[in-house]
Amino acid sequence: MTESVRVPPAAPAARVRERKPLRVGPLSTVLRPRPLLVLLGGLVALVVVFACDLALGDYPISPLGVLRTLLGGGDAGDRLVVLQLRLPRALTGLLVGAALGLSGAITQAVVRNPLASPDLLGVTSGAGAAATAVIVTSGTLGGISGAVAAFGLPVIALLGGVVTAGLVALLAYRGGVDSFRLVLVGIGMNALTVNATLWLLTIGETQDAGRAMVWLTGSLNARDWDNVVPVGLALLVLVPLTLLGCHALGALQFDDDTVRELGVRVNVARGALLLSAAVLASLATAAAGPIAFVALATPQIALRMAGVPRPPLVVSMVLGALLVVASDLVSRTLFGSLQLPVGVVTAVLGAPYLIYLLVHRYREVHT
Repeated sequence: MTESVRVPPAAPAARVRERKPLRVGPLSTVLRPRPLLVLLGGLVALVVVFACDLALGDYPISPLGVLRTLLGGGDAGDRLVVLQLRLPRALTGLLVGAALGLSGAITQAVVRNPLASPDLLGVTSGAGAAATAVIVTSGTLGGISGAVAAFGLPVIALLGGVVTAGLVALLAYRGGVDSFRLVLVGIGMNALTVNATLWLLTIGETQDAGRAMVWLTGSLNARDWDNVVPVGLALLVLVPLTLLGCHALGALQFDDDTVRELGVRVNVARGALLLSAAVLASLATAAAGPIAFVALATPQIALRMAGVPRPPLVVSMVLGALLVVASDLVSRTLFGSLQLPVGVVTAVLGAPYLIYLLVHRYREVHT
């Protein structure tokens, strides 16, 4: 007589939850909860800090007073302070921070190096050197300088940044772009353009050199609507184009042979993305001067907060805008009558982070 043993039924296999892509025409993306939550949290924080930047200062205005003024009400004093003084300055900071955050995210994703940013690759210093040349020669070249300055600092800085980026890419190209070689060439180009800027300051008139020095620290003082328009137009054009190129940006995370097998033209895609990053950084530099460490730090912060393999573009934009607007608020209100340039605050916040990245990168290479 045999005893029958009843075998319990096998446990059902664990179901793997697959996220369905969101398709809009020929484009598709996968919505992940964590990056989306980080993006929404960043937007809420940006709105709060932006509102505080409009309300606080030597002439404080209540939040309701700011809202009433923005909707067309308020008295003459509130309208002057909010619409003519604080709103253009805050919008310039928001747009500049977004442009720098996006530029840094593109550069770091393409080069695949957390130390690659427009700051360290010489793009912002090249744009700064070109704009400084116009500022410090405005009192010595007469009509020639006036004719050049008629095009405006945005165009001059754009040309300087794009030319510098092209030289860095050309000098670093050896059958391809190696990230380590690109960073080394960029650091050398950055040193060259910084020293060229210092030389321009020594040959300029004292008044012109003083104006250039204030601008070179990265300042939002006396910014008006003329500074808002160029950066706003650049973001309006380049952000959609960059987001459309996200598939190429994702493919560029692999080696060149794999990228070619995926049907992406490596050099064309890499060059177009780096060109858009250089344009964004150059126009941001023209609007507010070379604000340090925003393009370097915010993509890495966004990457760690969102938990994704490469710097997220939109989250980097939001965090970059948040960092610049918050730094401007601190520089205007924390030190009383002494208003620090916003670039000083971002440098104080970003320098320790740069040291951390250098130490972390050194340990990765030597382990």
